[in-house]
Amino acid sequence: MDVEGKIALVTGAASGIGFAYATELLRNGAKHVAILDLASSNGEESAKKLNAEFGNGKAIFIVCDVTKAQEFEAAFSKTEKEFGGLDIVINNAGIMDDARWELEIAINYTSVVRGTILGYQYMGKDKGHKGGVIVNISSVAGLITGPSFPVYIGTKHAVIGLTRSFGLPYHFEKTGVRIISICPSFTNTKQITECVGRTLDIVEQEEVDELVSTFTLQKPESVAVGVLHIIRVGNNGSIWVVEKGEPGYEVQLADEPVKKVSA
Repeated sequence: MDVEGKIALVTGAASGIGFAYATELLRNGAKHVAILDLASSNGEESAKKLNAEFGNGKAIFIVCDVTKAQEFEAAFSKTEKEFGGLDIVINNAGIMDDARWELEIAINYTSVVRGTILGYQYMGKDKGHKGGVIVNISSVAGLITGPSFPVYIGTKHAVIGLTRSFGLPYHFEKTGVRIISICPSFTNTKQITECVGRTLDIVEQEEVDELVSTFTLQKPESVAVGVLHIIRVGNNGSIWVVEKGEPGYEVQLADEPVKKVSA
């Protein structure tokens, strides 16, 4: 899909990677972008900044807590009414905070499920629309294991499983909606830089310090450029890694369990 002339909705988009996605969409000719975030965010200022750079009315800020079903659906409805349709949904909102693991699951996984279902509802051909693209933001953590943030890693694995299952031909043939998951490597956002103190009690601080010391952080803008490329070329149900400021590469995951061979 070429994003030129398209209408997009991005969750968690007042700052960080989400704001970078919104910026890159408009830079590449998107017609409108709805940025969703909490009332306590700087969403109004972010929308003003986008409108100043790309033209008045290009962006709107919609207050939305993605853990609240009514607010989330209302945000989709408002986007459709304001802009006349919807073509791209980026389920980006997320936290890395195992100390608040119930909230972490609600944001990182449950809201992605809800955003995916709403994406099909508001873009699906079976619902009278013209199709579109859903991008579910996972993480490179969704492809690995690690002791420091096991709940966070689990939520990101879940996003990949969700995307691959919705990405089977059955759903695309009915809806005309492509679904893709993006796995950015470690990125310079508060989610990473302020992760100390956000672990389960059973995780020692030394383990987190050691983990953080290994990070090589990429810029949010680099991730956004990669995501725009993947929106254009990514096949339905595909999983992509974006790292080192490069366009991204598709990863292949096993469709069936592989029997472990004993030594």
